[in-house]
Amino acid sequence: MSKPRKLAKPVKPDTRGTVRCPRCKGQRIQRAYDDLSILFRAVGLQKALCNNCGLEFKSFDPFGKLPRAATVSTSQLPNRRRVPRYSAHLPTAISLIEGGAQVGKVSYSRSSRGHCEAISKLGLAISCVGTRFPEAELSRVGRLLFVRVDLPDSPIEAVVSIVTHDRIGEEGKRKWLLGVNIYQMSEADTDLLTAYLEQRAQNGPLLISD
Repeated sequence: MSKPRKLAKPVKPDTRGTVRCPRCKGQRIQRAYDDLSILFRAVGLQKALCNNCGLEFKSFDPFGKLPRAATVSTSQLPNRRRVPRYSAHLPTAISLIEGGAQVGKVSYSRSSRGHCEAISKLGLAISCVGTRFPEAELSRVGRLLFVRVDLPDSPIEAVVSIVTHDRIGEEGKRKWLLGVNIYQMSEADTDLLTAYLEQRAQNGPLLISD
């Protein structure tokens, strides 16, 4: 049985009452899509999610003021850092995230099998037949999915957001090709992804830069 993954240390609001991410110091923070145990919540701790870098961490929020909906940035980021992306063919399980994230009632659909065809620290390209899902759900930009990608050494899990979608292949053998941004990933899985990408940088060809 795998060991439970640890979150970053609890963070309290600063003197102005604003929660900041311990990694990137960003203020775009929401409650994560799953909760800490009742023992943590009884003393005012909640699981928080940074909308800038995707870090999950414990935050002191005794009155539940952190929203569960994603916070929206009011600034433009035209000079987003370019990052290497690598071709891959990694087994991937994809599920729809159901329910209202704003009120914390979140569940996951049955998973559909596919493959991660390209990977970077910011996002993935995922192919799947997707017959288990309505076409409208996979063609909606911003739609949240839960994915589990089997890296060579260990699987990683993430909440991702659809950015692009396309149907490719011949009639009768068509499949989806989804471009997704990583929206939420645990610190442990972020470390696993970083280690995998560093290994690919040494041994594998670069596909493109985002």
